[in-house]
Amino acid sequence: MRKEIRGHAQRKPPEPSATHSDIASWTERQMPHLQPILRALDELVRATIPGLEYAVKWKRPYYGLPALGWVIELAAYDVSANVVFLGGADFEDPPPLGTTGRVRYVKVASMEDAKRPELRKWIEEASRTPGWQ
Repeated sequence: MRKEIRGHAQRKPPEPSATHSDIASWTERQMPHLQPILRALDELVRATIPGLEYAVKWKRPYYGLPALGWVIELAAYDVSANVVFLGGADFEDPPPLGTTGRVRYVKVASMEDAKRPELRKWIEEASRTPGWQ
């Protein structure tokens, strides 16, 4: 007898795209005061991790690598953006927020937050850590 799938196990990962256009369009639809922060985060991720694949699903952009799966997700809210590391619990020094499974995240509410050195470090570590496949 088959077991019933519970929780988020039914969710299928996004379909990857080699183009960045869907993420650029998503950014332009966000609140005007968050757009510069989201663009800065997007540029940081793309500059730090070569060979990315992109997707937008469930109104959130995903960044992934063919060998590791989806490693970073962005989420935009009223006053901040979250940078979600889908394998963040496995990092040497994980981001401070999140307790569910392997996911950890950090809130980014300003351009200063987007330029924090530990954010770049976590993005670099995401490029070496398996994510959601």
